Amino acid sequence: MARIETPRRVRGTQDIFGDEQRRFAHVLATFERVRALYCFQRIDIPVFESTAVFARSLGETTDVVSKEMYSFEDRGGDSLTLRPEFTAGIARAYLTEGWQQFAPLKITTSGPVFRYERPQKGRFRQFHQIDAEVIGAAEPAADVELLVLADQLLRELGIAEGVTLQLNTLGDAATREAWRAALVAHFEAHRGELSEDSLTRLEKNPMRILDSKDPKDRPIADSAPDIDAYLTPEARAFFDAVTAGLDAAGVAWERNARLVRGLDYYRHTAFEFVTDRLGAQGTVLAGGRYDGLIGSLGGPETAGVGWAAGVERLAMLLDEPAAAAIDAVVVPMGADAEARATGIVADLRRAGVAVEMAYKGKMKARMAKADALGARFAIILGDDELAKGVAAVKTLGAGTQVEVAFADLAEALR
Repeated sequence: MARIETPRRVRGTQDIFGDEQRRFAHVLATFERVRALYCFQRIDIPVFESTAVFARSLGETTDVVSKEMYSFEDRGGDSLTLRPEFTAGIARAYLTEGWQQFAPLKITTSGPVFRYERPQKGRFRQFHQIDAEVIGAAEPAADVELLVLADQLLRELGIAEGVTLQLNTLGDAATREAWRAALVAHFEAHRGELSEDSLTRLEKNPMRILDSKDPKDRPIADSAPDIDAYLTPEARAFFDAVTAGLDAAGVAWERNARLVRGLDYYRHTAFEFVTDRLGAQGTVLAGGRYDGLIGSLGGPETAGVGWAAGVERLAMLLDEPAAAAIDAVVVPMGADAEARATGIVADLRRAGVAVEMAYKGKMKARMAKADALGARFAIILGDDELAKGVAAVKTLGAGTQVEVAFADLAEALR
């Protein structure tokens, strides 16, 4: 008989359990609590979209589109892609679902995203993001609100120490056009010294040379002109309003004039929350204003700003979270007690009491399980207790024990 080979987990994916899952869940629960304080609505969108949604929004020449997307033809011959990020799908939904009527729209979402890249610490091919967006608000106050939300999220997760908000302006369309021309002239003058990747970017996306990691490119990128000389008065006023809002809200920031977004639909604010606690992969949350995105998808010109953060990276920065608290473990001894315990456990759970049933092993082993689970009480049922209509409730920390009528158990445990 042929041996059946056990299937393996696909490379770049993960099975999340135990302490790791508790960290993961804590990030999501904290995000849900904080977004509600800021009156953001939760939405959910499809895991896959038409490939054109991402090709048009992310740009055909980006690494994500050209190398990293999971794209496939379905049975009807349509080209579909597993989402590599959230913003494009949200912009598509905004257009197709008629959400323009709700603008300005403050929304959040979370879930898995997919990129085919080399797996490494904190980076997977299926990973998870939280995402926050404001669509239909051209005012700098929207940028400020999103950044203050992100700052509060990091604080409430307890990971804000050692994380720095880096901020830059990409200006308006006129600013970008003038700065882009100056960058092209600068890089053309050093064409012979640039890496192959940067030569490709020079033709299609010259701003991306500024964040090149290639040592050949760094001296040329570092000596490139800053955007400040090309800011229009309107663009400068916008950035000043954002920084003034952050100062008023007590959010620390520092300027990083080399922080860029290569695609033309990005405008004004670009930002990253960075740390040195994750090694080379130091960005924990990033985003910016994308006023040109919805127009590039065929919709009306619509302002937008947003950010995303990797759940895995945030979880890696957390202290080990405590296991979920258990109020009581029910310990029945004998068949009659087990039958009665089933009803007691159901009643207690319906009353909002977290209860586990210890239904295997001898009395000592069952009590040991109650201790191991960190329960506050053990509810012991045997023939004597059944005859009297009571349970023996033992306070595990103190070792004290009292008898409680079945009908009074929920109140006693609270």
